[in-house]
Amino acid sequence: MATAARRTVAHPAEASAPSPAPSTAPSTVGPVAARPTGPVAAGLALAVLATLVWSGSFVTSRALGDSVPPVQHAFWRWVVALAVVAPFGARRAWRQRALIRRHLGFVVLASLLGVTVYNTLVNQAGVTTPAANMGMIMAASPVLMALWERAGGVRLGARRIAGLVVACAGVLLLVGGDGASFSAGDLWMIAAACCFGSYSALLRRRPEGLDGVGFLFTTFLFGTVLLLPAQGVSLAVQGGFHPTPGTVWPLLYVGVASSAVAFFAWNKAISLIGPSRAGVVYYLQPVCVALLSWALLAEPTGWTQAGCMALILTGVVLGAGARG
Repeated sequence: MATAARRTVAHPAEASAPSPAPSTAPSTVGPVAARPTGPVAAGLALAVLATLVWSGSFVTSRALGDSVPPVQHAFWRWVVALAVVAPFGARRAWRQRALIRRHLGFVVLASLLGVTVYNTLVNQAGVTTPAANMGMIMAASPVLMALWERAGGVRLGARRIAGLVVACAGVLLLVGGDGASFSAGDLWMIAAACCFGSYSALLRRRPEGLDGVGFLFTTFLFGTVLLLPAQGVSLAVQGGFHPTPGTVWPLLYVGVASSAVAFFAWNKAISLIGPSRAGVVYYLQPVCVALLSWALLAEPTGWTQAGCMALILTGVVLGAGARG
């Protein structure tokens, strides 16, 4: 009984993970030192899954840039995502409607940043910017995640900071070494990176007790509703697109995989390991996007890109495994 009374309360980031075995003293060896292993491993795996799936969505945005208007691309993406998540999340969201109403400002802000604005900006960038450039620029978002987390009082630790610096250096060399010049699409991507970094940092403050799947459904619903005015304007000004296998299948991919699956995995990863550590994993994205764009869109790559990608991977391994 005395041992159970001295059990420490889990950190919020570990709340959804199984509780570790109790320890009678705060020793740095034994079960206490190994306590984060399960949640951290799961969080890193989920962050990697989300990053890999999202890499494909940049290629999709580029591929649909000439056939589907950006706002309509985003709108139908979230309609599909809502249809996929509704059977799992609608009832949970309804049961927690009082909690959602109490934290409505947080939910609306998360919906606006992560759903309404972020992906619309990515699609707009895809009209003029190569997919590889989009992935490289998005790699700036982990820096913003870390800055937001540090501003919230979280100590990042020397190893994690070193991983961020090394991975960021690889991205900068990758951007600077390919001879690409900035375009309007690149500026759209910078704005998208800021939105995503802020959204990820915001997830750390998700109200306690708010169900993950219910929260996901609610943000998808609110984000889609917030897109309705822009969807109406796009239809009136640009007209609708013609559904073909070349447009429908990519929209199904981004709706099911890049939205329902990847956002659930990313949100869960944030709750387990925090935005700064998940952000280090996110540096894998330019590597994945460059490889996919080379394989699927025939966008060029070379030895310089390969060397920079190795540098990015080194930073990810260094920073993602850091405890502090």
